[in-house]
Amino acid sequence: MKIAIVGCGNMGMAFARSFIQYDLVKKDHLLLIEKSTERCETLKKSKEGVVVDTINESVGDSDLVILSVKPQDFSSVASELKNFLKPEQVVLSIMAGINMSRIREELNHKLVVRAMPNTPAMLGQGITGFCAAEGIGFSKLLKIENLINATGRSVYIEDENMLDAVTAVSGSGPAYFYYVVKHMVEAAMQLGFDEGMARLLVKQTMLGSYHLINNAEQSLDDLIKAVASKGGTTEAALKTFGEFNVGEGIETGIINAEKRAKELSK
Repeated sequence: MKIAIVGCGNMGMAFARSFIQYDLVKKDHLLLIEKSTERCETLKKSKEGVVVDTINESVGDSDLVILSVKPQDFSSVASELKNFLKPEQVVLSIMAGINMSRIREELNHKLVVRAMPNTPAMLGQGITGFCAAEGIGFSKLLKIENLINATGRSVYIEDENMLDAVTAVSGSGPAYFYYVVKHMVEAAMQLGFDEGMARLLVKQTMLGSYHLINNAEQSLDDLIKAVASKGGTTEAALKTFGEFNVGEGIETGIINAEKRAKELSK
């Protein structure tokens, strides 16, 4: 398989490196298109693919073209890219907020898949929701799913409108966890720990809690109850969270993130 990646920032290269790591594409079959001169030179030195700084006819040799540019740059990129696309090629967009109908229209191209990954894809631990336009056969879709799974896990979304919800929950989701971790670390430091010890306590607690969630048969409420003894320390913290409406704030924040995703897609 031959793949072209247009836009080689963190997410574009997360996909590229995962493909290489799992031997899904050979380096000489991986075309990396990066307009930034400085970034282009860095990529050439790292020798992770065939690096070029312009969109040209070599794009037409690829089976899959991945769009990983900033949404605000899409229209200018599309005006160049559409000149070299071939009807049988599949375009996979990992741009936030730009729907398939606009991608198809501006590229004058039918075979489009839209995906919403998240930043843990850079470590092969991502989760990506994706959907496909009509006309993409099952075998092609299966190959794309296999490629996406190299960056972690994926879920197929039948209704493209739900990708805004994917954006709000898992696309933006890492920042929510970082936010909680940040404030737990700051609280630990207020209690007298230095930053290194505070970070260790919080990070390992987060990691262990994830594994318990993943392996335990109890519900989340039961897991909470297992830690929160009546009249104990955990209950004191949870009661305070309730008084400050922390849970409601998190839920409302995620709902507002979805609203903003819909606004941006327009």
